[in-house]
Amino acid sequence: MEDKIKKDLKDIQNFQSDSITEIEEFRVKYLGKKGLLNSYFIEFKSLDNDEKKKLGSLLNNLKNSAQQKVDDLKSNSSTTFDNLKINDISRPGDPIEIGSRHPISIVKNRIIDIFSKIGFTISEGPEIEDDWHNFSALNLPEHHPARDMQDTFFVEKNPDYLLRTHTSSVQVRYMENNKPPIRTISPGRVYRNEAISARSHCFFHQIEGLCIDKDVSFADLKQTLEYFTTQLFGKSKIRLRPSYFPFTEPSAEVDVYWGLNNETDYKMTKGTGWLEIMGCGMVDPNVLENCKIDPNEYSGFAFGLGIDRIALLLHQIDDIRLLSENDVRFLEQFRASF
Repeated sequence: MEDKIKKDLKDIQNFQSDSITEIEEFRVKYLGKKGLLNSYFIEFKSLDNDEKKKLGSLLNNLKNSAQQKVDDLKSNSSTTFDNLKINDISRPGDPIEIGSRHPISIVKNRIIDIFSKIGFTISEGPEIEDDWHNFSALNLPEHHPARDMQDTFFVEKNPDYLLRTHTSSVQVRYMENNKPPIRTISPGRVYRNEAISARSHCFFHQIEGLCIDKDVSFADLKQTLEYFTTQLFGKSKIRLRPSYFPFTEPSAEVDVYWGLNNETDYKMTKGTGWLEIMGCGMVDPNVLENCKIDPNEYSGFAFGLGIDRIALLLHQIDDIRLLSENDVRFLEQFRASF
């Protein structure tokens, strides 16, 4: 028995293969239930104590050598079963998960595309603004009561730095750095110190438009707005209601006729059929002077709308907080609107 074990030890040491089939046959031969090791251990039980002491260490050495050889050959083999599966080019590939755009981005891109077709460029500016660009240049001097219309997040006082309350500040910067004619839209995130609810949030997104040129009239503004509402909503019937904004004079609120075709329309328009979508007006001459533009030579119009509000309308979303919660279950519904 001792000679057999020594011969098997030598065979184990000399065995080499990178075939998964041969390695498995080797394992079964020595370590299987009906393998040589089990037969040796059965025979080992019938030996006397002196023989057991002599052969015990040899048997353990045989077992350990066989197991170590199997482990080494499997780790070095390039044709394992798993590798064969991975390298099978006929297998179907793993599906690629396609993401979706955020509803805010979808609506913003649509609005940008609409105005780009009639010559409007895109302008952007900082979200942390100084007092001049956010208030004073827009005809809201210090202590002006119109400042109370907007609750502001101040970053620093004296001098005042704040989170911008509208993207009109971008228009001021654009007028300071560009000469008329000007046609630009300014999309971006704005901040106001408001209570968070289903209909309002402390941050939201605006897109504001500005057109400055010679002989620009209110009729040009109305025609631009009719084009926009037709392209975005498929509805061209609008009405302008007198309003007040410190940086435009005259100023107006824009309503689009949504209709009363179903219960949702009644809820959205409160039974009137009309839906308020934006504010607008002719640029106040004081604003033009603040930006070094001669109001006697140039005139212009401006408008602004909330992208979040338009997204709620177009996608029938009833809670503005859903837009900022980053819930994948909600966002993946807009995959088709990519």
